[in-house]
Amino acid sequence: MCDDCSKHGKVTWEEEPKPKAVLKPRGPKPSSKVQSRAPARAPLETTLELAEDFDTKIRQAREKLGLSHEELGRRLNEKVSLLRKIETRKMTPNNLLATKLEHALKIRLILPASEEKAKIPPSKIAKPVNRELTLGDLIKLDKQDEKGKEDNSEREQS
Repeated sequence: MCDDCSKHGKVTWEEEPKPKAVLKPRGPKPSSKVQSRAPARAPLETTLELAEDFDTKIRQAREKLGLSHEELGRRLNEKVSLLRKIETRKMTPNNLLATKLEHALKIRLILPASEEKAKIPPSKIAKPVNRELTLGDLIKLDKQDEKGKEDNSEREQS
């Protein structure tokens, strides 16, 4: 307000001058306070995997709670089409979505890996088809052929 107008009214509040911030000199930080934010975690011995019948578990739990795809989608903040694809097994949920579904439907989808699958020796695991044969692969094939011929000749003699 101008000085002329300020004579006619009352002062209801006055602004206090703000104190200026005092800058502290920066020095080296004490090394005793330096710590990592997240403690190092030991690797988990058990690996987790998605349940094989996840689609039926999700559908049965949703129907048991009386939820439609649309209602479940709103609860999870996910698209209805995504939920339908998961229930028809056209798509598998990632870990985040699986945990959301577990909490919303009160079911278990992420389980510890079964011992049978975890103990498969590396030699029994299928090799990728899209790579070319190496010299080592050819040697293994030759050895397998020789064993097969020996087995066949033993059978013929018996």
